Amino acid sequence: MQDSTLQLQDTRRAFDSVAADYDGPRGNNALVQRMRRTLWDVVSREVAPGSRLLDLGCGTGIDALHFAQIGHRVVATDWSPRMVARTRARATGASPPAPVQVLHLGIQQLDQLEGRFDGIYSNLGPMNCVPDLGEAARHCARLLVPGGVLVFSVMGRICPWELAHYTLRGRLRRALVRAARGATPVGMNRHMIWTRYYLPREFHRPFAARFTLESQRALSLFMPPPYLVDFHQRRQRWCDLLGRLDDRLGAWPLLRAMGDHFLMVMRRR
Repeated sequence: MQDSTLQLQDTRRAFDSVAADYDGPRGNNALVQRMRRTLWDVVSREVAPGSRLLDLGCGTGIDALHFAQIGHRVVATDWSPRMVARTRARATGASPPAPVQVLHLGIQQLDQLEGRFDGIYSNLGPMNCVPDLGEAARHCARLLVPGGVLVFSVMGRICPWELAHYTLRGRLRRALVRAARGATPVGMNRHMIWTRYYLPREFHRPFAARFTLESQRALSLFMPPPYLVDFHQRRQRWCDLLGRLDDRLGAWPLLRAMGDHFLMVMRRR
């Protein structure tokens, strides 16, 4: 327990340190935006207009603001107080101000949250920083209405681009970081984010007793991962073709377990 508490503090400091510029190339470049819009499309398809949504790991609030502006009622949460401040500023600075309730609350603290939601989403990896997925699954089930939906974008274990990129540069240890079991320290801005990587079946297992798996697909399988945005900019036309392969083939068996992230949809029984 003490180890996980220290790891959560490290992770919070890492995200606090980048909150001020996270909407730039680090956290919202063109490749991130492409993955982000995929989750937007899935959530919009799975929940009714005017639904009440819970955002886990809201970052600077880009997703929360989007859903509020199309008519949903959003509660946005994050473990980083500086990310929470950015989300509040984004919501109040919108014209008109967006109806987003913003809470400084980590996913590991969902026992402190009350109310019921039609959908819960988490975009671009916050679920990878959760110390106890089983506990998170239990509280997600408590907070969702029957038939409510979870939509999670999760960093996966098998990223062919990452394996090739770091292996060709002689950085074999970095190439294999996703193969590690348990919490793995990943550097960001001279801090550590303690990250747990998953195969889709590993991630779904703690949710299986309460949720039905409806769909999953790869994100950034053929497209390069977001940290290779310079490569994407130099070869944009070629990468656009790879993006079409992602759209066409990303839900195929075997392929859907790969990619920089996978997108999973689960329904509350």
